[in-house]
Amino acid sequence: MGRHREFDVDQALEAALAVFWRKGYEGASYTDLTQATGVERPGLYSAFGNKEALFRLALERYNEHYLAFFPAALLKPSSREVAEHILRGVVELNTRYPAYPGCLGVQGVLAGSDDAEPIRQALIQLRADGETSLRERFEQAKAEGDLPESVNCAALAAFVMAVTHGIAVQAKAGFSRETLEAVADQALSTWP
Repeated sequence: MGRHREFDVDQALEAALAVFWRKGYEGASYTDLTQATGVERPGLYSAFGNKEALFRLALERYNEHYLAFFPAALLKPSSREVAEHILRGVVELNTRYPAYPGCLGVQGVLAGSDDAEPIRQALIQLRADGETSLRERFEQAKAEGDLPESVNCAALAAFVMAVTHGIAVQAKAGFSRETLEAVADQALSTWP
C-alpha cells in the first residue's frame, strides 16, 4: 500500500486559497490545486475532504487572515470612521496582492453551475452576515446621535457593502489603486 507524501497542511491550505482567490471556486480545477499545493489528489482528499470542503476551509482562512479589517472597523467610534475603515480596507485588500486581484467572496458568489450552488449560498450568507453586522453598528450610531434620525440604517449598510463589492469587481478588472481610492472617497463624500 502506498504512503502519501507528508506535507505542511497550513502551507497547502494557503496555496489552495491562492488558487481559489485567483480563479474562483468553479475555475479552480483539481489539477490547479494539486500543482499549487504540491500534494497529490488523494492527499488533498485525505487532509481536506472534497473541493467544496477545501474551499470552505480556504474561505475561513481568508476571513481570518485577510478580512480582519472588517470586525476592527465595527469598533471605530463613529459611523463614518466605520465606513471609511471598511472602504480603505477593501481597497488595500484588493490591490495589495497583484496576483490575486479582487475578492475571493465576490468571485465565488458569481459561481453559476448547480454544483457550485452550496458555495454560492454560503457566500451569500457570509455577505448578508457582514451587512447585518454593519446595519447593527449603524443602528447603534443612530441611537447614540452619531447618525441623523432620518437615516435608513439598512440602506446605508447595503450602500457601503455595494461599494465594497464594486471595488472588488473593479480591482479584478484591473482598475488602479488610485481609481479605487477615488471611489471610496466619493462614497464617503455622501455620508449623512
